[in-house]
Amino acid sequence: MKPSRIAAAVVLLVLQAKAFASGVTPYLPLNLEPELEAQVERVLILGGKPVMRRPIAAATVLEALPKACTIDAQLCEQVARFLNRYTHEAALTHASVEGAATHGADDPIPNAYGERMRSSWDVSASGYVQLNDYVLINLGGVAYEGSHNFTGTYLSAGFSKAQLDLGYKPHWLSPMSDSSMLLSSEAPTMPSIGLSNSEPLTRLGLTYDIFDARMSHSNNIVWEDGYTSGNPHLGGIQLVMQPVNGWALGLNRLVQFGGGARGGGSITELLRALVNPSRYSNLNQDLTADQKAANQEASVTSSFLFPGSVPFSVYAEYAGEDTSHGRNYLLGNSALSWGIHFPHLARRFDLTLEASEWQNSWYTHPIWQDGMTNDGLVISHWFGDERQFNDPVGGRSAMARLLWDATFGGQVELRFRTLENQVYGQIPYHRFNELTVGYSRPWRGMIVGAELDTGSDVFGQNFGRLAGYLRYDETSGRLNNALSNSEDFTSVPEDGPAEIFIEAGASEFRVKTDLTEETPTVTGSFATEPHLAVGARRSVAEHSDLGARVDIDKTDGHSLIGVRLVDYRYRLLHSPLAFTGFLGAARYALGTPAYGFYYGLGVQWRDLLPHVDLGIEARYYDNVARDRLLPDDPKTNRPDSFYDISGAVLALTYHF
Repeated sequence: MKPSRIAAAVVLLVLQAKAFASGVTPYLPLNLEPELEAQVERVLILGGKPVMRRPIAAATVLEALPKACTIDAQLCEQVARFLNRYTHEAALTHASVEGAATHGADDPIPNAYGERMRSSWDVSASGYVQLNDYVLINLGGVAYEGSHNFTGTYLSAGFSKAQLDLGYKPHWLSPMSDSSMLLSSEAPTMPSIGLSNSEPLTRLGLTYDIFDARMSHSNNIVWEDGYTSGNPHLGGIQLVMQPVNGWALGLNRLVQFGGGARGGGSITELLRALVNPSRYSNLNQDLTADQKAANQEASVTSSFLFPGSVPFSVYAEYAGEDTSHGRNYLLGNSALSWGIHFPHLARRFDLTLEASEWQNSWYTHPIWQDGMTNDGLVISHWFGDERQFNDPVGGRSAMARLLWDATFGGQVELRFRTLENQVYGQIPYHRFNELTVGYSRPWRGMIVGAELDTGSDVFGQNFGRLAGYLRYDETSGRLNNALSNSEDFTSVPEDGPAEIFIEAGASEFRVKTDLTEETPTVTGSFATEPHLAVGARRSVAEHSDLGARVDIDKTDGHSLIGVRLVDYRYRLLHSPLAFTGFLGAARYALGTPAYGFYYGLGVQWRDLLPHVDLGIEARYYDNVARDRLLPDDPKTNRPDSFYDISGAVLALTYHF
């Protein structure tokens, strides 16, 4: 079927769903219908819409469809048919039933709302009633052996620039698809009230999500000379800007507060903690336990879409537990996650690669001693449930997922997860490994499928789960009718030039070391080392490029790797000169990894030779922090050592 005819049909679908444009929008399933969710994320990448939070608004997918249709007509038709479910006054949008045979360890299934490997069944469903353009009742639930939750049951009211959601709406605050350092679907959904927008504001393309959730009951909240019991609150804020097509930058904050005799926390205290987090840090020795108003986390996220012949998405998340070195803009106990997603390899393949590394103390706290948990499960990255409860150990994880639209019909999935906790702790952890093989296909108005999970956990115990499932799959003919009756052509904006590049040269860095608060700061000498980088960029305006990049350097005998969250280039008109600027997160490979922000400015002579640029760049790595956790590390009141790294890079860049 011609892409132009499918794109025209999508316009008709948008007209049928015109309420999304000004009223409330429904949200798509989150980690409940992976086959369709994968197709939706493909459409968003092909349509130039970075994913910065989940669940995804139906209105956002509708905006991406016309452009995606010009690239993959079959995918476009499948997703448009799925969106048909959301164009009625009332409809069932999701239903799934699964049975499983299991053995071995009973670990939580990652991102499954608290379900465990030994669960022999699960069911989930969702639907809605649209009262008018501005009021939507969502009904849903998730149940599995031993528990149930009202995930997907909430009231939506308002309009596209300010939508109020009250109830069990899930939240996922990361562009990563297999993990989120702040908030994910690892634990059962918390009841919450939130305000967000689906229609971007101003020329910066601003979107926001502000919410307050009630966590599960805890008996371990420190208060006065003992403990108090109650339900802590979880406040969250996300601000995202997407000023141009194919690139977005986000800021995220979580604060855990109140509970029991601590009450709901005063608005004044909460605002002070948000505005001045280092003042209310749990590391601030000038505060008593009762004066520490909140358990805080924050992250900076970015996503870049490359629109070439092989399109892909590159995304990163740099997060921290509390602040560092008494400065509000520095993230303490950091974590860095990075991913790349190829949605359209050889037309039939979809490949995702993701990795995370975190320092110690994640999801633990001296005041809220159950940590960032709900119903006993960590609310964020699934690594928090692959360790002894409340063990603050650091570690790293990785995930690879390959989807194949099989030539014989249906979809084959291969996924591998691995995790390794650090070895400096008291517990002799093993490496976690999990292999998943799955197959699904449409059949008589349903999706039928099977999935095998097998592996071993961090305690060395094996597990296995073989599951079969049935999912609702609407087969309405409305889209086919629209296709057959439409001959119009819908044009979409052309993408600007894009390029991939590799870079090689030399760096000249020196390191200023602040080992402890009791020893003097030492500044080393400049040293020259080789430099490598790889990245991609796209034109976003007449003179401007944005991109993504990884820097590989070495200084003082240790590797220094940087992931850029913002990588900008300004090209002068009628001149080979360009100016560059960037902000990113750096990893310094010491006894335990050190993390911090790095930033810099540069100048570039473009096309000095065909496809070759010459550039020089000044850089500063700001208070790169390392946790002193090894037995031979000096022991003082301050738990971190800090490293300021400064210098320059001279390099040749080959772009193609």
